[in-house]
Amino acid sequence: MSRIDTRFAQCKAENRAAFIPFIMAGDPSPEASLDLLNALPGAGADIIEIGIPFSDPMADGPVIAEAGLRALAAGMTLEKLLAMVTKFRAVHDTPIVLMGYVNPVYVYGYARFAADAAKAGVDGIILVDAPPEEASEMEPVLADHGIAFVRLIAPTSVPDRLPLLARGAQGYLYYISITGITGAASATPQAIERNLAEIRKVTSLPVCVGFGIRTPADVASFAGLADGVVVGSAIVKKIADTNGDVTQVSELVQALAEGCRRA
Repeated sequence: MSRIDTRFAQCKAENRAAFIPFIMAGDPSPEASLDLLNALPGAGADIIEIGIPFSDPMADGPVIAEAGLRALAAGMTLEKLLAMVTKFRAVHDTPIVLMGYVNPVYVYGYARFAADAAKAGVDGIILVDAPPEEASEMEPVLADHGIAFVRLIAPTSVPDRLPLLARGAQGYLYYISITGITGAASATPQAIERNLAEIRKVTSLPVCVGFGIRTPADVASFAGLADGVVVGSAIVKKIADTNGDVTQVSELVQALAEGCRRA
């Protein structure tokens, strides 16, 4: 079993949803980012999504887009991100999933990236602008190195595109709970319960929910529906507001993670 599979099995055995925080690599600085990354497992992270800084995001709201720009200004690169994961992996076994856009990976080179990412200890990747129809060159290379290609499913993808999106998906499926960019609106459980049921008809993979989830109460409201809950903008905003203060960010993550414990 992969680290991702093992972690979801552990969460299921403990009758809770997995908590998945997102941070932007290199924000507010490469050094501070590594400190934050190392603190997340102890604060309750089951899986960690790390943003690949990119100058022209299309799905990110202002909070995460600005974090990416700060990281780029601080000198963060994809190569440095992988070096950061290598240092993290020497201490922690928490699964790591990178999240970003195709361009940086394409420039790096698919084969080189897959080999280097696997060596660093990356478990999966989410590429927002890589639909199944355009991922055929990349998918086999990632699979050969044991890196899960995690699929995004939007509300507008249900039900017509579900079979295509589920086919060949690995790790988990990431359901986008709102139509829009990150941090732009609040999600509601009532609006997604039916879609999650439809998604589970076509896959046995865990289904996680993200976008528009901000507070411990939000997390708790989704933990009973999904196999995992992702929080990004709220954590990235706390990093920005505190200049990456590990204690304050960890306290927020711990409070959010507590919401994943089902009654």
